[in-house]
Amino acid sequence: MDFSQTHFELFGLPQSYALDRDKLDAAYRELQNTVHPDRFAAQPEAEQRVAMQWATQVNEAYRTLRHAVNRGVYLLKLHGIDAFDASNTRMAPAFLMQQMEWREAIEDARAGKRMTVLDALTDDLRAAHRRIEAQLAELIDTAHDYEAASEAVRQLRFMDKLIAEIGDVYEELES
Repeated sequence: MDFSQTHFELFGLPQSYALDRDKLDAAYRELQNTVHPDRFAAQPEAEQRVAMQWATQVNEAYRTLRHAVNRGVYLLKLHGIDAFDASNTRMAPAFLMQQMEWREAIEDARAGKRMTVLDALTDDLRAAHRRIEAQLAELIDTAHDYEAASEAVRQLRFMDKLIAEIGDVYEELES
């Protein structure tokens, strides 16, 4: 195995944002079976260390490619773009306004202890997340517009945080 491979090469997948999750999962299971450290328990210590390094790389690559934001960040990095560069904070004004509306809705639902509002917000956020993921696939895989893709990745990360925040509010209201 070659430690210089990209995550996509490691799993034998095309380098694209839109990826077949079933193929990723199958390739991961196959690689895990091949490089799992337990398979090397009777081998010399040097081979055990290499197996551990491989298992670590396979796990990290899998976690990166499975997660929408991390996959986008990784692909942009392969194209020389740091999606979270501190000097790049540009965000579409419409998205900024939508962010504020979502935050206000979360606070209103918390204050009013309205779970149904949180349910609807979660549905809205997940639908918007899927739309941005589709846009990100288009920007990276087809248009090769990595600057615009960088903004889409930042939007997805923000949405992930909002969805997690809603989860915290659910816990708070249930306790």
